[in-house]
Formats: sequence, structure tokens, C-alpha cells
Amino acid sequence: MPSFDIVSEVDQQEVRNAIEQANKEIANRFDFKGSDARIEIKELVLTVFADDEFKLDQVQEVLNGKLIKRGIDIRALEIADKIEKVSGNKVKRAVTVKNGIASDLAKKIVKQIKDSKLKVNASIQGESVRVSGAKRDVLQETIALVRKSITEAPLQYQNFRD
Repeated sequence: MPSFDIVSEVDQQEVRNAIEQANKEIANRFDFKGSDARIEIKELVLTVFADDEFKLDQVQEVLNGKLIKRGIDIRALEIADKIEKVSGNKVKRAVTVKNGIASDLAKKIVKQIKDSKLKVNASIQGESVRVSGAKRDVLQETIALVRKSITEAPLQYQNFRD
């Protein structure tokens, strides 16, 4: 019985490479000379530092550009609304890289597939959704349906088996 998995994964090495490139660009840019603007990473949590909120937004823009160039969808980033004050007038913001499909989104995907009346079975398996059906064509229709309807998170379709 053919099947595939719907997942939401981010290549962590590409994230690290993008952060290194962004830090290099920030160090070389004239408008950041003498400032403490930088990006640090611990696990899947990025911390963006800058002198003020305007520069913080500029650093975030540089980071987003580098991530996009490296093929990472910025919908996988969860940017904190709260800007924290650090010593003096410096500020920082946490940015979390989301890995895996959240349970509410997985439920939405399964409900969407079941409501479509396609002859497939969809089940939540941890942080992914497994879809199986009798024919490959029906699975491809399911992929097209999910691509069209789910736009709030970057999704990949893996382990396509006949």
C-alpha cells in the first residue's frame, strides 16, 4: 500500500551557515560599525542582539535574507514579540526555529484530508502525518490538496513508498 509522510523539518547545518554569513555581513556593514549587533545560536533558539530596536529589525532582515538564500523557509521561524532590554540600552530578541508539525496543525491536515473525500488514510505519528492509500495517483492528489490549503508552515513530503 503506497504511503508518504508529511513533515516540517529544517536543515540545522544550513541555519548555522546562514547565521555565520549574517554575522560576517553585520561585522562588515558601515551602519553597524561600533555596535554590538550579532546573532547567537543555542540548539534551535537564535538570539538576535543590537543597540536599539531599529538595528534589531535590521539584523533580523539580514538574517531572514541569508536564511532564504540558503533555502530555509522563514515561516519556520517563530520570532518573539517581546524585545528584552540587556545592559545599558542594548536589546535582544529570541527567535525559535520550529522543527516538526505542531499537534493542532497536524489535526488540521488530517481533518482537511478526511473532508476532501479522497480514498486515503491519514494518521498523526509524532511530529509527522502519515498518509497511505491504494493508488499513487490519489496520494499525489492529496499532496496537491495539502500544498494548496496549508500555508502557515513549510511542509515537506518524504518517504514516498509504493
